[in-house]
Amino acid sequence: MDLDPSTLNRALPLRDQIYHQIRNLIVVGQMKPGEVINEVAIAEALGVSRTPVREAVKRISDEGLVDILAQTGTYVAPISRADLEEAYVIRRALEMESTRRAAAKFTPAASELLEDNMAAHQLAIARGRYATAIQLDDVFHRTIAEICGMPMIWRAVDISKAQMDRGRTLVIPKPGYGEQTIEQHRAILDALKRHDADGAAQAMETHLETSLRNTLEVAAELLG
Repeated sequence: MDLDPSTLNRALPLRDQIYHQIRNLIVVGQMKPGEVINEVAIAEALGVSRTPVREAVKRISDEGLVDILAQTGTYVAPISRADLEEAYVIRRALEMESTRRAAAKFTPAASELLEDNMAAHQLAIARGRYATAIQLDDVFHRTIAEICGMPMIWRAVDISKAQMDRGRTLVIPKPGYGEQTIEQHRAILDALKRHDADGAAQAMETHLETSLRNTLEVAAELLG
């Protein structure tokens, strides 16, 4: 388990920082489905008490990434088709609406932000920096929610898309998949620049449908 105590800021809430470390290990596949989560070992590795670790694991379990079984233990949850599809349904509804609303408020400054994001994203994919590419993908989607003036939409998406994040880690190294994402981001951006609300929403729906389909295809052997 690759936990880094040097990144913890003791002046800030530890549970939040530990949450992000453990969640990331699950999402990127360093902690595998079915793997035991030993809260005592995590606390020792990070040099903290067990309390913030327990709080962090509880929060991760609320997102469906961890199964806490009474009298048995705590385990990384399996990736399931049902969870992926549910995450997609929630994300599609929220992001189509945020994209539709962003179209009316889209400015040249917003266009520059997304253009710069896409350039950095494309470079990350070309260099095989897939973790960075996934982070930049999230920034693209979060920025659209911020442009529409409803940042809480992204917070809701970020919680619900945990299972899809696990799938993205499997998909993005596959040849052509990262480039496909850039192409679809371009279609979304082009519609936003035209202030075409329906076109932007449709482009977002197509993008998310493609992400789900690719994830189901690549992760088929892991799905229950």
